[in-house]
Amino acid sequence: MVSIRLGLLMVLPFALWGTAMAAMAPLLESGGPELVAALRLVPAGIALLLALPALGASWRIAPQDRIWFVVFTLIDATLFQFCLARGLRETGAGLGSVLIDSQPLMVALLARSLFAEAINPVGWFGLMLGLAGIVCLGVPTDLLRHWWLLGDAVPFSGLWEGGTAWMLAAAVAMALGTVISRYACSASHPVSVTGWHMVLGGLPLLVWHLADPAYPLVPEWGSGQWLLMAYASLLGSAVAYGLFFWFATHRELTAFSSLGFLTPLFALASGGVWLAERLAPLQWVGVVLVLLSVVLVSMRRRWWEHGPSAVIGAAGGSGG
Repeated sequence: MVSIRLGLLMVLPFALWGTAMAAMAPLLESGGPELVAALRLVPAGIALLLALPALGASWRIAPQDRIWFVVFTLIDATLFQFCLARGLRETGAGLGSVLIDSQPLMVALLARSLFAEAINPVGWFGLMLGLAGIVCLGVPTDLLRHWWLLGDAVPFSGLWEGGTAWMLAAAVAMALGTVISRYACSASHPVSVTGWHMVLGGLPLLVWHLADPAYPLVPEWGSGQWLLMAYASLLGSAVAYGLFFWFATHRELTAFSSLGFLTPLFALASGGVWLAERLAPLQWVGVVLVLLSVVLVSMRRRWWEHGPSAVIGAAGGSGG
């Protein structure tokens, strides 16, 4: 039961992120991406900081962590949310989500270089399956048809219009932030680091919104829209980021970050419920590939050393 609860907690950040994206989508046009991003970060960071006494943790960032904390804040909060906001405002194709959800591959490469985390052939195969699944979930159908020689060519320049490059930059920033979080939390509590980095990293986005004349200072949202914003902030950021960076600093980065491939699955599911979106047959193929990817990367060591049958037998023998 303990391992089941732990597994559910490890998946929870990605489920909250996926559903938070569906909650944010109706707010971007009226509130502006910068304000939505700032409101997602700053209140969530304050909530995490207020929860620290209940956790018995200090608000202080240890002196030896402060330089890495500043780097972590600038990259993972300010830069990531800046690029994500620009991408969300300008993107019109699913390719942006493909790029941002490919970051587990970047984390795997960085963790292999910095922390000597082994990636055997089973792990590499799983990561490639996950990337293929994300492609099936988000790449424009016209582009896929052209790749399969079933449709006309799609201009390459058109793929980079509408914020795709910003989404790629966001994916790189998120991957770097995931790795740097270990250095920023070496002697500080992960929840304290997460809270402060969200508050301090979100303030520049708020200033950016105040300087942007294209959107009202305070959006004219109804109670339902403010509830969506509260969900995206308190659950989609405070709880999600708190859990994510705790696990990122206490678990193997490659296996844990591979769960990021689940984020678009939750986004699609919540989009189907809240926004009446439906999966195309190719997207169902992507769902299967993503699920297989998570299993392969998570179990890569056991499967490489003992084979799938040994793992299945061990799981069956430990039941009850």
